[in-house]
This record gives sequence, C-alpha cells and structure tokens, in this order.
Amino acid sequence: MTAIEQTEARPRGTRLPRRARRNQLLGAAQEVFVAQGYHAAAMDDIADRAGVSKPVLYQHFPGKLDLYMALLDQHCEALLQAVRAALGSTTDNKLRVAATMEAYFAFVENEGGAFRLVFESDLTNEPAVRERVDKVSLDCAEAVTEVIADDTGLPAEQAKVLAVALCGMAQITARYWLGSGQPIPRDAAATLISSLAWRGIAGFPLHD
Repeated sequence: MTAIEQTEARPRGTRLPRRARRNQLLGAAQEVFVAQGYHAAAMDDIADRAGVSKPVLYQHFPGKLDLYMALLDQHCEALLQAVRAALGSTTDNKLRVAATMEAYFAFVENEGGAFRLVFESDLTNEPAVRERVDKVSLDCAEAVTEVIADDTGLPAEQAKVLAVALCGMAQITARYWLGSGQPIPRDAAATLISSLAWRGIAGFPLHD
C-alpha cells in the first residue's frame, strides 16, 4: 500500500505505528504540495488531509520544509534507483537506452505527481532543494556515463556530456508528453525517444 493509499484508508483518530504514521503524513503532504505548491500549502491542510491534529504532524516533522525535503529525498532516490535498474536490466545497449527512457516516462506518469516536486518545484530558490534536484540529475547522468565510457572508451568528460544530453532529453520529453495530455500512448512516446537517442549514441563504436 502506498503512502497516499494509506492516507485515504485510515479514518481520523486511528492509532498507527510510528513508521506507518510517517508514511501516511508523507502521502498527505504529497497530495497537498502537488495540488497547491509549496508556498500555498499549509500545515493545517496537510493535517486535515491526513486526518490528524497539527500536534501529531509536528511530532513527526518540525515544519513544512522538513516535510517537503523528506518527500524530495524519497522521490529523488526513487528516480535514481529506477535509472540504475534500467541500466542494469540488460547488456544490450539498444535495450538499455529504451529501458532508461521508459524509466523517466514511468516516473513522470506515476500517480501522485511526485515528479512535480522534483522537476517543477516552486521552491527552487531554496538552496537545499536546488542542491537535491541538481544532485539527482547529476547522479542519473553519472550512472549513464559509466556505461557509455565503459562501452565506447570515450574519456569520462565526453561520456558525461552525452549522458547529460540523454537524461535531459528523457526528462524534458516525458514532462512535455504528460503536460500536453498524453497525445500518444506512453509506450509509443518512450519508443520514439529511445529510437532517436539510440540512433545518436549508436554512432559511437564499441570499445574493444
């Protein structure tokens, strides 16, 4: 059961173990932050959505920023693990490209709008938020960099530029696809972008 499902399933006043309560509060906070943005969201709104009192909310999270940062960390890690899993899912580089593109599309389409907290935050002027967003983008690119460098023999600096381009293309295109109302099925969109990416990266010969 996801944190959001827990939020919907628990009536007000139900006692939960600490970890389960924390997950419930995170699910409620995510719904409020995605719907209203960080600045418009209030701790009262989050407590109401979770079906708890504000003192209970503050027992777990000292403030609104702490809540947001916990969610941001959670979803940045989820994206990074999805990209790593895609890269490790096969040794066929064409399939690796397809799996990586699909990982970004799946992350963006995931119910709950978590990607908005990472890529469309209204809190990017907060240094800690900007640092985490930049870091997950860089970490994903570095994971791709390792594969490119190992397979092509390109210097790390060149491999990293290619990796940043591939990850950026995946992320921006996936967000455009969702924001434009999903004009074609997700599989078709991811396949189009992976085909474009593969035609480019396949031009670099394999390292012997």
